[in-house]
Amino acid sequence: QVRLVESGGGLVKPGGSLRLSCVRSGSIASIYVMGWYRQAPGKQREWVASITRGGNTNYVDSVKGRFTISRDNAENTVYLEMNSLKPEDTAVYYCNTVPWGAVWGQGTQVTVSS
Repeated sequence: QVRLVESGGGLVKPGGSLRLSCVRSGSIASIYVMGWYRQAPGKQREWVASITRGGNTNYVDSVKGRFTISRDNAENTVYLEMNSLKPEDTAVYYCNTVPWGAVWGQGTQVTVSS
């Protein structure tokens, strides 16, 4: 059974930064695309960023230039560096494959508020 464990969220002021981590119980080296998703209150879950096995990245327009996704295949970990955070970034953040698989982690709450 695959497990995904996200961490690193918290309460931060607008303009602040956070670094999220996601550890997968199984190897991610063979997974072509890993991604981060988020779900804000009352909204559907949305894709935020993805990274291929070769390191190519893509981002939703609203986070381009502010967020950076990376992966460490040896540690089965995916990261999301978030800078210049805005209140609209407030959400629970999840990692998963792209397209997403059936198993989700508990997510990590990010709250951006003054």
